[in-house]
Amino acid sequence: MKECRFYEKKEDGSVACQACSHFCNIKNGGVGICGIRQNINGKLYLLPYGKAAAVNIDPIEKKPLFHFLPGTYTYSFGTLGCNFRCANCQNFDISQIYGKKGDIGYLKNIDWGVDLEPKDIVSRAKEAGCNSISYTYIEPTIFTEYALDVMKIAHEQGLKNVWVSNGYMSENVVDAIVPFLDAINIDIKSFDNEFYRSNCGAKLQPVLENCRRLARKSVWLEITTLVIPTLSDNSEILGNIAKFVHDDLGSHVPWHVSAFSGIISWKLKHLPSTSLEKLQETYAIGKKAGLEYVYLGNVIEAESENTCCPKCGERVIRRDGFQVSRNDDKGRCPRCAAKIPGVFI
Repeated sequence: MKECRFYEKKEDGSVACQACSHFCNIKNGGVGICGIRQNINGKLYLLPYGKAAAVNIDPIEKKPLFHFLPGTYTYSFGTLGCNFRCANCQNFDISQIYGKKGDIGYLKNIDWGVDLEPKDIVSRAKEAGCNSISYTYIEPTIFTEYALDVMKIAHEQGLKNVWVSNGYMSENVVDAIVPFLDAINIDIKSFDNEFYRSNCGAKLQPVLENCRRLARKSVWLEITTLVIPTLSDNSEILGNIAKFVHDDLGSHVPWHVSAFSGIISWKLKHLPSTSLEKLQETYAIGKKAGLEYVYLGNVIEAESENTCCPKCGERVIRRDGFQVSRNDDKGRCPRCAAKIPGVFI
């Protein structure tokens, strides 16, 4: 474990965590909502520092990022814990670790994962031929101190840094990571605050504010929305997300609309999977709002994940699952030479 950077000490021995927008006030011995930042005698510690609960080498498209180093691989890792309680979570076995009713007895015998110091992560990524490191599987904000130490070494050694995030970080964390962050995919799960409250245990507004902040920075941004039947499939609300992306982030920002599957979810196994028709309807909503790039995820359909030039319609990048065929000229359309927004090599 390591002492956290993002917190304030209080006179009564409690601490105010400043990593995410929950801003947890944590008494001595307690942990934050995330379950991994603990107050020990008036100091806040990140318990799984140097411990990875999940490690994989993934196609960058799996994040999903379609306009950032397409066709490359990324070294992906995450710790235990999360600051959200999403009922649809598919990584609940590592994200939902906090004991019932605030019981922190679980901390005594928990297996935090494999030993992976920051320098080891970078060296493994380079040995595997990865172009980037992804901080993913659970919300990276909650292990920011660990992530930052990796990110700094990664940049020194020529690797890119990618976050897959729920967008609930504090402004202080945004400012700290931006100098070392190259790309981020943020979930906008709904445009309804009640959905965030009941399904995630959070609020919508901080997510939107962070999307705006990051859109103004030199960080490549893509947005994902999981379309959950009966919960987040309202066409008007989806239209509001599309309008927000267009008006506040930019028409060039890719919007990934993904199909839900109850089989792999935490608490929503009773719900049906998202239909292809619903995703196609959402695609049309995004295009009507003026978005240049809308992609369908978790479905098998020809053309649904291909990148086409918004000016002439030429297919610039073809995707068949995670098989990527590039037809671009260093990020430009081969037919009309229009620049495709993103980061290409």
